[in-house]
Amino acid sequence: MLTTLGLIERGTPLSSLNRDDFIAYENFVADSQPQDKWCGPRYPRNSKKWRPFQGPLKPQSQRQALVIIQSLLSYLVETGYLAANQFALRRRRLPKANNDEQVIERYLEKDLWDYLFKFVVDQKPTTEREKAHYERNRYLLSLLYLLTPRVSEVASHTMGSFHESEGKWWWHVTGKGNKTQRIPVNTLMLEALYRYRRHLKLAARPNIGETTPLICNITGSRGLSANMIYRIAKKITLNAAEILQNEDPIKASKLHQVSTHWFRHTGLTHQLDNGIDLRYVNKNARHSKMKTTSVYLHTEDDNWHQEMLKHSTSIKDSIED
Repeated sequence: MLTTLGLIERGTPLSSLNRDDFIAYENFVADSQPQDKWCGPRYPRNSKKWRPFQGPLKPQSQRQALVIIQSLLSYLVETGYLAANQFALRRRRLPKANNDEQVIERYLEKDLWDYLFKFVVDQKPTTEREKAHYERNRYLLSLLYLLTPRVSEVASHTMGSFHESEGKWWWHVTGKGNKTQRIPVNTLMLEALYRYRRHLKLAARPNIGETTPLICNITGSRGLSANMIYRIAKKITLNAAEILQNEDPIKASKLHQVSTHWFRHTGLTHQLDNGIDLRYVNKNARHSKMKTTSVYLHTEDDNWHQEMLKHSTSIKDSIED
């Protein structure tokens, strides 16, 4: 679609489109009065009367169109077809969705997540039972954040779901719709897994088909239910909130609201914030639609807010001068 628009409207092939062309495309999809040659009633694709649009796009559809273009261009840069992603150079904000579109707010900002994980790591267990709680809590937070599983998936899987292939580790997870997919296991997650398994007095590397639960009770004799995993995670965040209450009551209040699913939202949000391609985050999330993953994009909001802060600083400086 973008290629066709480029050739017809701009007289330029995809490989030669520049920043101004992409801004023109944004204007096109946001146009409240689209041209007749692009819009019309629904007809079969092979009909001469077929048009790609039936009318103006809603805000969420505009956003989805731009997210898809961004992903396409990133892929073409990766394959060497394009030298650079010109679309990424634009300074315009993706269209804001209307109130009917889901917006992910149930996540922890990077500094609050760092505080929470440090709170767990800095605990000083003195008894064997405290040490067992410590190692499990540390592993659980790493698991929920780095692999972004649903809590039911944590409860239902075993250590045997970790597989090594050609020197790379993957987590094979069966989730919604009984679909099995694999998720890359990065270095931090692998270190957390090895550490927890050493605590359980197991070999560092799990074997395919191993029946040890993905996370165990204190004695290591059996797995945990989804409800118990929820309660453990909730206790961690409430304890952290209590310590933070006097220093920062607003952040403490947010920690009070945290549930296990917040860690999934937090992990996916931070992946996008760190520049991981939307396509890969979509695979990690195991969403059927790219649109579902795009609601985790908060970077544009941060940039927008930062620009307004610059604006206020400029006004203040001119007044003071």
